[in-house]
Amino acid sequence: MAGERTGADILIETLVDLGVEVIFGYPGGAVLPIYDALFKQDKIRHILVRQEGGAAHAAEGYARSTGKPGVVLVTSGPGATNAVTGIADALMDSIPMLVITGQVPTALIGSDAFQECDTVGITRHCTKHNYLVKDPARLEGVIREAYDIATKGRPGPVLIDLPKDVQVAAAASLPQPAPYRPQTEPDPAAIATVVEMLAAAERPVFYTGGGVINAGPEATAALRDLAALTGAPVTSTLMGLGALPASSPQWLGMLGMHGTYEANHAMNKADLIIAIGARFDDRVTGRLDAFAPHARKVHIDIDRSSINKIVRADVGIVTDAGRAMEAIAALWRQRGHQKPDLSDWYARIDGWRAVRSLDFPASAKEIMPQHAIRRLWEATKHRDPIITTEVGQHQMWAAQHFGFEAPNKWLTSGGLGTMGYGLPAAIGAQIGNPDALVIDIAGEASIQMNIQEMATATQYRLPIKVFILNNEYMGMVRQWQELTYESRYSHSYSDSLPDFVALAEAYGWKGMRIEDPAALDGGIAEMLAYDGPVMVDCRVAKLANCLPMIPSGAAHTDMILQANEVSGTMDDEAKALV
Repeated sequence: MAGERTGADILIETLVDLGVEVIFGYPGGAVLPIYDALFKQDKIRHILVRQEGGAAHAAEGYARSTGKPGVVLVTSGPGATNAVTGIADALMDSIPMLVITGQVPTALIGSDAFQECDTVGITRHCTKHNYLVKDPARLEGVIREAYDIATKGRPGPVLIDLPKDVQVAAAASLPQPAPYRPQTEPDPAAIATVVEMLAAAERPVFYTGGGVINAGPEATAALRDLAALTGAPVTSTLMGLGALPASSPQWLGMLGMHGTYEANHAMNKADLIIAIGARFDDRVTGRLDAFAPHARKVHIDIDRSSINKIVRADVGIVTDAGRAMEAIAALWRQRGHQKPDLSDWYARIDGWRAVRSLDFPASAKEIMPQHAIRRLWEATKHRDPIITTEVGQHQMWAAQHFGFEAPNKWLTSGGLGTMGYGLPAAIGAQIGNPDALVIDIAGEASIQMNIQEMATATQYRLPIKVFILNNEYMGMVRQWQELTYESRYSHSYSDSLPDFVALAEAYGWKGMRIEDPAALDGGIAEMLAYDGPVMVDCRVAKLANCLPMIPSGAAHTDMILQANEVSGTMDDEAKALV
């Protein structure tokens, strides 16, 4: 790429050279030179969203489902600030994303010019790194470095703020900076220690997180190999679902606040916990002083800052999750270790499984939301669907009752808990996987946060399905109010809801409503048979609670299992922690 080029041309040509195929964006005055450069090429596809927040979430869905970084292009001022929530979401969930924001000309920076904001300052704490580029000669090097930083190590969003005059100025690119090289190879001595700890353990558990999926298909394969080799049970965070098949006899289910009884109790009674690509967040640990008191802990993570940040590790290994697991398995075989006899450990686990913590009351009169998820799973599992969610009760029910057999099929907002994530994420996933069945499992409140993105799906003829569990409440808020505030449902009822069927049709979608339990299977079949976008308004039981549940501030074994246990379960100290 020799010779002088405009900043806009440098940007687009460098992105093409890096293999970028899709940009999610929305034009504005401060990025018009870039949009003109896009107009003159045919190698990058631009997806026009309806709001910049939708662009960020669509890029997340694209990245999470394909393993490629998502790319966002927005204008200055409100364009950048509208994208901030999606950027913060990507940082929390380690999603690789490159965000290009327009900026006012360099001479006007700091003058309160039209649509000016301090984008670098605003995003400093919600990006992995960010740049303000004032010299077009530096731009190519910055783009390549930003791409490296976004995709290597612990993935995350990187932002490039690009003044308009830099986009139109011409320059020859300066020499490239040295590539970003995070530590990826595990320490052999630490691996040897872990192998012997595993061989000696009587009650081991693998605790896996989104880092296993982010590390690519090799890491998923390595986890499955290591689990088969050692026989140890496996649990996972919300973000790690699908790394081990849900059908595996070693699978304990998700752990944490809405995890299974067996997963949380196995963690509590384990004598060895090997955490891989997980960060011991509060939704997993519950009350820290009561978390896994009997276990030695190994923490494997690509992010050095995660180790010992919350829970003290007996062994910490800064490395790529897949390479660590491959090294453990290789040394296990080299030293001739056999699969240990864990029959006593599994007998205890079977006792916890017998509690059947995911059971729920049946009803012939109203659709139970858990039942709706299970029927959706039964109807679609042979098609290996990609599931996105909004945030709330429906999200947790989907995590509990939809069995994930493969990675990159479960796209949800974990760390930030962003309502409005699911619909644009489904758009991004469908763009990246055009032949896949993509379903957004939604709530009637959360879907309205970015509902305008229905137009994006219409414009690009994306056959996504939105399956709304409509209980007419902000369900998780209402559940907490029942649990903590003596059922004072302050502003959690979803009043003045739209007619979702009519709304769908107004956007050019197929709209459906399911109200009768007897019509559930037929309605799901009709949704799946339609070859375009569908929105299903599935009316479910209004006051169903998402159980099991660990109250905030409680120990990770203090689980509410039944609806009659909800009221009066928290003391004043625990309530204060909510």
